[in-house]
Amino acid sequence: MSAEKAASSTSGEGAGISKVGTSVKEGVVSSLKGINEIEAEIVSLVRNTVSNTLRATGSVANEAVTITKDVVKGTIQATEEVGTGLILSTKSVAKGIVMGVSDVGGDVVTVASQTVKGAVKGAAEVGADVAMVARRTVDGVIEATKEIGGNVEEVAKVAVGGAIEAAGTIGNTAVNAVKDMLVGVVEGVKEVANSALPKPRQAPASTPSARETASPGKGKKRG
Repeated sequence: MSAEKAASSTSGEGAGISKVGTSVKEGVVSSLKGINEIEAEIVSLVRNTVSNTLRATGSVANEAVTITKDVVKGTIQATEEVGTGLILSTKSVAKGIVMGVSDVGGDVVTVASQTVKGAVKGAAEVGADVAMVARRTVDGVIEATKEIGGNVEEVAKVAVGGAIEAAGTIGNTAVNAVKDMLVGVVEGVKEVANSALPKPRQAPASTPSARETASPGKGKKRG
């Protein structure tokens, strides 16, 4: 009987864990779907706001960078008020900015760099994870560039460079963290990684050493 009870108990535990696991799974799936919907809404909101504003100004070239800065600042202020969400929202905001500028024929490359710089500096100001915000923002601009058929390699190059440059105004720790995080972003595209990440300076071409240049002279003296 005791063996049967033990078997019954074990079976019950297994069933209980299975139900709990299934319940959590369903909840996570629902939450993730909700997050995807939220992100899509943010992309749409930012894209429409940016493109409509630029159309209204009639000066895409002059206003795109200014509007980009304002949108990034607005995002950071929003997350400060709510108390969370910066890492979650930066990718969607970055994507929306690039797509909005593209909609009106603006300079996507310049805006991509400005977006990343603004996000990294803003993250530092509010004490957020600078490296993670940098990665999310770079992911956003690259994803947007792919969707609009832009030059992904060029955008990735300036986005990574912008992130590292902005991190440099914060400190060496931030620079190293951002570099480590962004290597993973571009490692799948060798051309981007090679052009975007800093390369060690090559040593100048070797010149004849003093011994080599002096040896002919020594030979003459001996003669």
